Amino acid sequence: MEPIENLAREWLRLDQDEATTTVIRHLLEENNRVELEKRLRTRLTFGTAGLRARMGAGFSRINALTVIQASQGLAAYLLRVDKDTSVKGVVIGHDARHNSERYAKLTATAFVTKGIKVWWYEDLVHTPMVPFGVTELRAAAGVMITASHNPARDNGYKVYWSNGCQITPPHDKEIAVSIRNNLEPLSWDPSLVDQDNLLVEGSIDFVKAAYFNSIRRLPGEIRSEAHPEKLAFVYTPLHGVGESFMREACLQEGFSGMSVVKEQAMPDPNFPTVKFPNPEERGALDLAIASANEHKIDLIIANDPDADRLAAAERVNGKWHQFTGDQVGVLLAAYVMEENSRLSGSSRLKLAILSTAVSTSMVRKMAEREGFHHQETLTGFKWLGSLALQLREDGYQVAYGFEEALGYMFTEVAYDKDAVAAGIVFLKAILYWRSKEGLTPWQKLQQLYQRYGYFENANTYFTSLDPTVTNRVFDNIRSLGNPHLTSLGSWRVKGWRDMTTGYDSTTSDHRAHLPIVEGNQMITCDLDNGVHFTVRCSGTEPKIKVYIEGQGENELDASSRAEAVLRLLDQEWFSPYGLQRA
Repeated sequence: MEPIENLAREWLRLDQDEATTTVIRHLLEENNRVELEKRLRTRLTFGTAGLRARMGAGFSRINALTVIQASQGLAAYLLRVDKDTSVKGVVIGHDARHNSERYAKLTATAFVTKGIKVWWYEDLVHTPMVPFGVTELRAAAGVMITASHNPARDNGYKVYWSNGCQITPPHDKEIAVSIRNNLEPLSWDPSLVDQDNLLVEGSIDFVKAAYFNSIRRLPGEIRSEAHPEKLAFVYTPLHGVGESFMREACLQEGFSGMSVVKEQAMPDPNFPTVKFPNPEERGALDLAIASANEHKIDLIIANDPDADRLAAAERVNGKWHQFTGDQVGVLLAAYVMEENSRLSGSSRLKLAILSTAVSTSMVRKMAEREGFHHQETLTGFKWLGSLALQLREDGYQVAYGFEEALGYMFTEVAYDKDAVAAGIVFLKAILYWRSKEGLTPWQKLQQLYQRYGYFENANTYFTSLDPTVTNRVFDNIRSLGNPHLTSLGSWRVKGWRDMTTGYDSTTSDHRAHLPIVEGNQMITCDLDNGVHFTVRCSGTEPKIKVYIEGQGENELDASSRAEAVLRLLDQEWFSPYGLQRA
């Protein structure tokens, strides 16, 4: 193993950022080998989500050097696989996080230095603007500098392919190899995008105009007699970049009743009013609820800081109910199906609805009952977007796809999740249900449960900081039966799918039909008590995520079934390894 001192000297040779060179130099002078090992021994891994990590000095962190290296490697790979890359160009955007603009400019410099055109967004954008821009401009790729809903200390580097989807294998591994072959920085000048450079074209104005035109094509029609201006709701961007995009989209569609949480309206990379800038986290909507109470408004819509995730809450019988990602997913699916069913003759689309393996199975049941195509993918919008494109080739209109982690894709806008597009469709749905059926979102959800059955989840996660412990947990699960576990407590296992090994007990050849991703720990199980669950490793956080859904005759029955399975999994699968439930 190479001495850590050699890695430190290599860092100091390559890095020209005084802030990060100072950190490594001091650690070297202090002979702080433990911290040097943490920062330098393992290189930041480039995966299908690109890069995401804590900012700071070292090869294992996000910083100017690792951003330049990633950009040079991506540029070299693009030039190798697409001879027209230089002309097609690359779309580059960034959010309001610490260092995001600087990292984006360094990214642009790396592409320009390689002779590749840059479509530059001159202002803050929400993440969906990059994949939208890639397809609109027919670019070779796109890069968005963001860490989404991660803590303030983090940042990231998200890559989109020429089809407007997040990259899928084998591109990730081949880009990683290309990065390792292009580690020597060619330029540290971030000012290239501010100069008159023939390879840099500011593009935010005309791409934004095209984006809001695409918003007009989203499912649903707004009739003036429904009075969209009277639909009042509180909105929070959680200190992110979503407010200007959401406001313009709402005003365009006639939804002028938006009240913004003033403490969270402006972009702030410190996210000062929330513990975590993730609308899924407990307490994230407290200020929105306080604002709604003050203004006597019964509906809340929230985005995460890069505005690709949508959360919603409604006051029900005097108490606030925050809809789960699955519940919003079901409501949006219902509206899309209803809108298509209202079309007649040739106008009716050959509709397909997509969801991921960890999302509610209620949508599958809805699609089957109503005669629409439903298909499941692996976790992540790289798979949802790619499958949507494949199905389009087969003649399907994939109007909608979703994942339970508050992600909703409308392909009229982008082949990725988009909270602004989803927010507009959600408001259209609420307006229709209110004016035509006299129902609120909560009441509509109860109507859907009565028609299709009750589905309740007990989703959670276990923090696992040590990858070896995580692997031991999954190894133990697999050791409980051969070829798989046959019972869990008193319940019989009806189906078992292991996406790490590619085994599926429900197929004729026992091979999983979903793509197998190397190193992707993911096991799905169906029990004879009406419970379906998936256990998987997070791709961006040190967590083992557990998704449990129970189906029952009523809400309590479905919830009790899911909770019972969670207690048993906690006791038998996770507690023996010292893992604590969130």
